[in-house]
Amino acid sequence: MTKKRAFWLSAGFFIALLLIDLAFPFRVNPRYSTLVTASDGTVLHAFLNEEDKWRLYTELDEITPLLRQTILQKEDRYFYYHFGINPVSVGRALAKNLTSGRRTSGASTITMQVVRLLEPRKRTYGSKIIEMLRAMQLEWHYSKDEILQLYLNLIPYGSNVEGIKSASMLYFGKLPQVLSLAEITTLTIIPNRPSSLRLGRKNPYIVQERNKWLRRFEKAALFDPQVIEDALREPLRAERREAPKLAPHLAIRLRKQYPQLPIVRSTLVPTRQTQAEQLTRNYVNRLRSMNIHNAAVVVINNETMNVEAYVGSADFNNPYDGGQVDGVRAVRSPGSTLKPLLYAVGFDKGLITPKTTLNDVPTNFGGFEPENFDRRFNGKVTVEFALANSLNIPAVKVLSDLTPSVLIEYLKKADFQTVKKQSAG
Repeated sequence: MTKKRAFWLSAGFFIALLLIDLAFPFRVNPRYSTLVTASDGTVLHAFLNEEDKWRLYTELDEITPLLRQTILQKEDRYFYYHFGINPVSVGRALAKNLTSGRRTSGASTITMQVVRLLEPRKRTYGSKIIEMLRAMQLEWHYSKDEILQLYLNLIPYGSNVEGIKSASMLYFGKLPQVLSLAEITTLTIIPNRPSSLRLGRKNPYIVQERNKWLRRFEKAALFDPQVIEDALREPLRAERREAPKLAPHLAIRLRKQYPQLPIVRSTLVPTRQTQAEQLTRNYVNRLRSMNIHNAAVVVINNETMNVEAYVGSADFNNPYDGGQVDGVRAVRSPGSTLKPLLYAVGFDKGLITPKTTLNDVPTNFGGFEPENFDRRFNGKVTVEFALANSLNIPAVKVLSDLTPSVLIEYLKKADFQTVKKQSAG
């Protein structure tokens, strides 16, 4: 074959692949669960994805060298050297299958497994060829690290659990980057047999299978012998756990606000959040005899303006007292909180000063006769005294002189959303 002919054959093959890539684009769009984290990265709340699966998004920096080494040694040692297909493995598998008369080896690379996870097909030779082509296509568009990340995000762990982060959180109660070698090895063997290797149910059997692979790692001199021995002795404490459910009201709010983000990072401080939730529960319990059954709390750092604790109700799981209603956002009568704003508008308009005297006496304002909280009257008082003691009659007097429409305009300018919505309606 002449060089010219070889060139044109290569060029034709490349153009054909390019046309196939354009005609049949590989769409990588896994539906991830939403994860809400605290300011320090602690997982606060996790949600099922649209398919009712736990598929928590593993970030690149969560793939530790230990995890990378283990998964590659077991699944695809030449992952960083091939183009999506390992020709040597394919040849060896083909020879085995032909000599045995049945399919005994698949030769799937990690890239090919990602293709199969994204586009499930019946296991036939035709499907295998499509997987190979798709694997090469995937390699054209994504880096090796991104493909490995996809693999770790999609591998099955039985039931509705997918991805190593989901398994790590739901079975070990920790993030992938803090898993031990024994735990990582456990999580690398499950995806091959998620039905028969059920974490939490068949732990003794899983330990046997785990230790077989640890011995193989030892023979391959992948890790220090002492590290292997420690891993062999480590008991398996895997059991199905509940997903984190802290700060539920804020988590729901953030999920709605950022529906496309697999990880929503909040500014909450875990210790403050836990403390605020406990204090709110205790406070409401003390006031139940006064027919007070709920409360909401927001803690804001005055220096950074970050929300460090967010409690929408005393008990999210209490349906009788509106536990799932977010009290932070619930529309309620502003009551006396408007008084400082009212007097500020009066100052701005030159209608009053802090030393202006007002009458705190029974007064009829067009059929409305307000009273103070203690049902007492104080006679002549200054504006500053009226505000400090939250007196109602002087406030209504200022509002009457100012007119409600003026106050409403100021509130709209101050971006009071409820006022703006009601005005628009």
